[in-house]
Amino acid sequence: MRITGAACGLGAQDKACEDGPVAFHHSQAWHELAGHPQLDWGRTLYAPPARSGEAPVQRIAEFCRHLADEVATTLADNRFPVVIGGDHSVAIGTWSGLARHLGQPPGLLWIDAHLDSHTPETSYSGAIHGMPLACLLGHGDKRLLNIGLAGAQVSAGHTVVLGARSHEPEELDFLRRAGVRIIDSEEISQRGFAVCLDEAMAIVAAAPAGFGVTLDLDAIDPRLAPGVGSPEPDGLLATDVLTAVHWIAGMPGLQALEIVEYNPDRDRHGSTAALLSDLIGEILPPGKHSS
Repeated sequence: MRITGAACGLGAQDKACEDGPVAFHHSQAWHELAGHPQLDWGRTLYAPPARSGEAPVQRIAEFCRHLADEVATTLADNRFPVVIGGDHSVAIGTWSGLARHLGQPPGLLWIDAHLDSHTPETSYSGAIHGMPLACLLGHGDKRLLNIGLAGAQVSAGHTVVLGARSHEPEELDFLRRAGVRIIDSEEISQRGFAVCLDEAMAIVAAAPAGFGVTLDLDAIDPRLAPGVGSPEPDGLLATDVLTAVHWIAGMPGLQALEIVEYNPDRDRHGSTAALLSDLIGEILPPGKHSS
């Protein structure tokens, strides 16, 4: 496994998520993982500097192209990519890189409190971290499209949003028209997390070229994971998410993992960094740890 830090917060209103990868890399939580023989921290990518007259979307697009290159290179080196963000706009780069490597759109499990499927025309805030899934499905600012392949970077019919509990009607309509399955927090409460996860993975893992998982830490209850960019009340249990990641890690077809929106400014006593470390630990094969 090779970790890539995606230190970009340009897509969010609270820019502190750009500090997440570096803060985690320097944390005790990372230090406890770092001795694993099959894990290394590769590069940390940073947002390009502001240039006169350049819109933030142009800098995000440049960052995502570099991240796509890094993910594709990691896969070409026969390493498993783990991307640590950064706000969720970095997903445009992560999954474009996987699509390029595979030569076709993968399936994607999108675990998030939000749908992240606005376009510039429907966004209430203009924040690009509310748009990455739409971009990956081929809709949005043209500068954020076609980074890995021409057209969609992920397969709509093999994409599931799990755990959403805050969204606008325009996003819901867009994803339903696209054919993306949405399993929101209300459905999880009614049916149970394990049943919903089984359904989600049956859809995602059926993608012919494999699949990935992107986890926005705000999917988890903020009482358990306070260090996130856009906290929403309630949410998934950390134990459920850890169990899910452990199970998914054993599935054939898993190509990459992304964990985003770690905001160290909002963390308390390193609890969210520790959870991030635990999540990575769930996908590691057994091995001797050393500190």
